Amino acid sequence: MARAPSNYQLLFTYVAPYFAYVLALMLPMPRTGGYLLAWGASAAALAYGWRWLMPLRGPRSPAGSVLLGVAGGVLGTALWVVIKRPFYEAGGDPWPLADFALRLGASGTVVAVFEELLFRGLLLGGAVQWDRARREGDADPLGTALHRRSVGTLEPGAWTAFAVIFSSVAFASGHAPGEWPAAFAYGLLMAALWIVRGDLLTPIVAHGTTNITLALWVRHTGEWSLW
Repeated sequence: MARAPSNYQLLFTYVAPYFAYVLALMLPMPRTGGYLLAWGASAAALAYGWRWLMPLRGPRSPAGSVLLGVAGGVLGTALWVVIKRPFYEAGGDPWPLADFALRLGASGTVVAVFEELLFRGLLLGGAVQWDRARREGDADPLGTALHRRSVGTLEPGAWTAFAVIFSSVAFASGHAPGEWPAAFAYGLLMAALWIVRGDLLTPIVAHGTTNITLALWVRHTGEWSLW
């Protein structure tokens, strides 16, 4: 039986959709074009590497995971608003409808997928494997986790306290400084969903639900600074 690719070998597959999205938005073009390009580029990167990525389904009913994901996503929206609000002035410049719709669509679909695969899949799972190797007295736990382990072989819902904190800090670091507390708390919530359900489907649905409901919330209330 062929050996599963190591985490090091899988690294590009997991990070490519993330960086394709971010880099596309950095190009000097109108916001509408930037989001169209970012959406398409990250979707293409996901499609290309899909065969090597962790499965989204776990041992439990997908329907239950979707329902819990939706509930968790709504909770995540409330968490984000409450924690982020003190760090930003109320209001903010509204987005034109076309730009708003494109960002909502991208963040509710591909962003939710590639961020959960990266942060709750590769980073949390890889940190679990590093932490376990370290506790077992491995002389090179990082090398073992990178080159001799694969997150695809982890049992559903695998976690350690270090791995949860590490992945949540990594997730927060990809956000603006004023969003760090909210993003860290949100990372903890997504990790909890992974642990409870033992699949990535639940946090992906939750993340997509949060991104969509938060967008609708800021458009309804005019609190654009929270988006």
